[in-house]
Amino acid sequence: MYNINGKQASRIEPVTFSELNMVENDIEDILRNSIDMICDEEESMLIVGRQVKNAKNGRSDLTAVDNNGNVVLIEIKRDRKDIENRRESFEFQAIRYAASYATIEETDELVKKVYAPYIEKYRNEFEIGGLTSHELGVRKLNEFLRVNDSEKNFNKKQRIILAASDFDEQTLSAVAWLNSNNVDMSCFKITPYKLNKEIYFYTEKLLPVTDHNDYYVNLMDKSISAPIPHNKKITRRSLPKIDVMLEWGVVKAGDVIVAKGKEDEAVLLSDGNVLVKEQEMSMQTWLKEVYGWSSVHTYVFAVHKETGKPLSQIREEYMAKQEMDETEL
Repeated sequence: MYNINGKQASRIEPVTFSELNMVENDIEDILRNSIDMICDEEESMLIVGRQVKNAKNGRSDLTAVDNNGNVVLIEIKRDRKDIENRRESFEFQAIRYAASYATIEETDELVKKVYAPYIEKYRNEFEIGGLTSHELGVRKLNEFLRVNDSEKNFNKKQRIILAASDFDEQTLSAVAWLNSNNVDMSCFKITPYKLNKEIYFYTEKLLPVTDHNDYYVNLMDKSISAPIPHNKKITRRSLPKIDVMLEWGVVKAGDVIVAKGKEDEAVLLSDGNVLVKEQEMSMQTWLKEVYGWSSVHTYVFAVHKETGKPLSQIREEYMAKQEMDETEL
């Protein structure tokens, strides 16, 4: 990371969480409130639990549900030393916690065991009204699953996310092997930086490894493009973001964006952010406020008002047209 002063660039060296006097609980709290730091804009996520105790008195750091109905376990370690000094491996600890969630079949059970206690603990963050924590949890979780069309897929699979400022080779090797055997486990490296009195986090996804072809579609533009190979499946990681869509001209600054299923509107800006009540913010931040979720699938829930199409559909149609035009050449 570099600090630019005029035409000069000076390198900003990373610091450690211990140097910042931050403990694991601090990082956990930051991720609980900003889980989109380690989420993709192509997914929605609802945090439903923190420090949930299982039958063997083990405690999982954060628990969430994603837009596919999967229960997501997020395990956090401050640094590499914390990982290496544990009796039990980082990844195996997370697997045990995930296994304890695999038996949950109904949303009501997850709410009773996990989400309702979480709401009760942080009740000042929720508009509870006259509802009990359990009633509100059932309502919010079922609405989240319904809106994301994942009610029938609730907890059919479990995902694991490991987050730390550094990882040891054994953990990365084990996770890579698990990935190759269809276990959905990710590793995110969180590097802190301090500039003056401000603290910045840089997050990097280490695993699963991104294939070089995953960058392919991001390089498309109107003038220089190539057909997408028919045997190449377009994955979430390869999908272009709003800045590329603005370059393509499929959306433009000044367009009105509507939150899907809501009346809330925002104006798209040239930098990809939106203007809401004279305040500029990222589209993700705006949608999180509208839906009250921890992370929102930006391109599905942001609807282009003029065409009535979600941004994901506009993007797919443009990409399909590009592929067809190139195929015909």
